[in-house]
Amino acid sequence: VQLQASGGGLVQAGGSLRLSCTASGRAFDGYAMGWFRRAPGSEREFVAAIGWSGSTYYSDSSKGRFTISRDNEKLMGFLEMSSLKPEDTGVYYCAADPALWKVMDPEHRYVITYWGKGTQVTVSS
Repeated sequence: VQLQASGGGLVQAGGSLRLSCTASGRAFDGYAMGWFRRAPGSEREFVAAIGWSGSTYYSDSSKGRFTISRDNEKLMGFLEMSSLKPEDTGVYYCAADPALWKVMDPEHRYVITYWGKGTQVTVSS
């Protein structure tokens, strides 16, 4: 499975962005997808995850502001981000794994199999 994230950019605080993740590879069926971010000087952290059937999970910081979704037919995942804050700034990565329990872990303790290159999100104050 190969993943490619896109849609990042510069936005003012309070604004919105939509990130996309495009997957390729015949073995994608049944995979969970997730979004993670790495803020400057920080470890990579969990943002949101979605199972193959559409179950969703969010970090405390993203809950209520971000919406994760997917289109299985198009092999795509999305992260709609609204009410953006400067602390949302970072490189956002999409990831996928057959095991939902790995992707949805809010502590990001497990090794996730597939990662895309990140897309930069910068929120100005």
